[in-house]
Amino acid sequence: MSSPSPAKKRYRREEQGEKKRNSDSDDDNYVPYVPVRERKKHELMRLGRIAHIAENANKSSSENESDNEQSQEVLGRKYNISLLDQHTELKKLAEAKKISAVEKQLKEEEKILESVAERKALMAASELAKAIVYEDPIETSWKPPRHILAMPKFKLDEIRQKHRILVEGEEIPPPIRTFKEMKLPKSILLALVKKGIKKPTPIQVQGIPTILSGRDLIGIAFTGSGKTLVFVLPIIMFCVEQEVCLPFIRNEGPYGLVICPSRELAKQTHEIVRFFCDSLKQDGLPEVRSCLAIGGVPVTESMETIQKGVHIMVATPGRLMDMLDKKMVNLRVCRYLCMDEADRMIDMGFEEDVRTIFSYFKGQRQTLLFSATMPKKIQNFARSALVKPITINVGRAGAASMNVIQDVEYVKQEAKVVYLLECLQRTPPPVLIFAEKKQDVDAIHEYLLLKGVEAVAIHGGKDQEERSKAVEAFRSQIKDVLVATDVASKGLDFSNVQHVINYDMPDDVENYVHRIGRTGRSSTKGLATTFLNKATEQSVLLDLKHLLIEAKQKVPPFLAELCSESEQLLEVGDTQGCSYCGGLGHRITECPKLEAVQNKQASNIGRRDYLSNTAADY
Repeated sequence: MSSPSPAKKRYRREEQGEKKRNSDSDDDNYVPYVPVRERKKHELMRLGRIAHIAENANKSSSENESDNEQSQEVLGRKYNISLLDQHTELKKLAEAKKISAVEKQLKEEEKILESVAERKALMAASELAKAIVYEDPIETSWKPPRHILAMPKFKLDEIRQKHRILVEGEEIPPPIRTFKEMKLPKSILLALVKKGIKKPTPIQVQGIPTILSGRDLIGIAFTGSGKTLVFVLPIIMFCVEQEVCLPFIRNEGPYGLVICPSRELAKQTHEIVRFFCDSLKQDGLPEVRSCLAIGGVPVTESMETIQKGVHIMVATPGRLMDMLDKKMVNLRVCRYLCMDEADRMIDMGFEEDVRTIFSYFKGQRQTLLFSATMPKKIQNFARSALVKPITINVGRAGAASMNVIQDVEYVKQEAKVVYLLECLQRTPPPVLIFAEKKQDVDAIHEYLLLKGVEAVAIHGGKDQEERSKAVEAFRSQIKDVLVATDVASKGLDFSNVQHVINYDMPDDVENYVHRIGRTGRSSTKGLATTFLNKATEQSVLLDLKHLLIEAKQKVPPFLAELCSESEQLLEVGDTQGCSYCGGLGHRITECPKLEAVQNKQASNIGRRDYLSNTAADY
């Protein structure tokens, strides 16, 4: 009888049992050998690089094709398809991915535009409350000549196409190519000849007949295209008609109201109105009285004309609202409202000011909006206040004048002032110099005076009398150079300005367009020189780059190298560039203007500080 074996410790029993189980399962875990070719195939399929080849491989194996045919597809290269064809196929796949990215981008932009769109119509609160809607335009006694009315539609379209006029709207009045056919009186025609104006510009060809027909209008044309005459001549004609039918009595009027964003532009417009009114009076027609209401000028000067009965008032928003609030003037009989540089007054922050002015009207009015830079968003918003409006577009909204040669140079900050003297020698005077800050304007002005240059300066910090004297001295060519902030950039007409120098690039490309528009006016040629350096924002540089490309100007290498992430999507969809501000170098998702407006709204900063250099201008 054998003795029993000694008991084993537990951990030794577990180890032996594990070894036995492993030895038993060796046969079950056998892995067959996989050829290298097959392993390559599975690896490439895992990475997703030949998904389309894998589909063909599966299909061929199901149909029991030969091993040789399978091997050709497995390797990732098709011997029966050229590399060029494979490249074309891959390019199509990349384009499909790009299109999906574009669609995603456009949907995102639509959401942003919808979120910032103004919900309230551009109408008076009383009209909105009573749901007053004017369906038909104001009727006038003016009619186009019979031979023009008899012209077939295709002939009218040929005239518009020849002058590059784009028109939108219902029942569009015909274009008229001469002032005489517009039925203007002889005294007005003689006054136009005195000013050297012999035939209408494209915006006048379509715009004047449209306004004389009583239609509401959105007029967009490049700077220096004669937009002022488009609304000045019809308003004078309407006022003459009213005075003949029933003369204005004391404290009555105005019949026509023109609102301008700056004092200088309002003063210039009033002088043009007074010039034509004086011509009518000399010809024996009834007197048409006009007044100017702007900040910095005593109200008593305006009140003298208003008390006699005023036909036309030219004003800035601030002074006008002050006079309406104090009941110095009323708009009971006013039937003609024009807003020059309208995008600045309808843009973010000014809607309430415009609605306040609208609330003083007691009936339907003919509303006219004019600007060189009016994005689609502003146009759509403005249509809410207009009755069957006609939109006249001569050139793209926000485009630079083709008569201006744009020269962009990289100049270091510390070298700018010295380099100004060299730039001034490129053309004979008069020359305009623009700067962003008031301190820079004063510094440049002082430097030029020390160097013996006959220069004057204007900005929002100077009183109105000093500003008026400076503008008058420059306009009459007593002084050779005018240094200014953007108060002089919008709408001002200086004859024979051959050179505009941007001491620094403005924060908004719209201001750049207005600045360089002070030269190259009325079919003359002009030069614009702009200083750039590292201090300039990249978003503004991208807008400038695409503006230069559009105008077929020379793009400097340091600007051509710039490229934004969304540049590939710039020309996708119905709109080019930003649908909010109209800039060509970015989309609405990257719009610096929208971001600035939203930041200022969030921090509750006053709206006029953003839209003007100084609140005193209003």
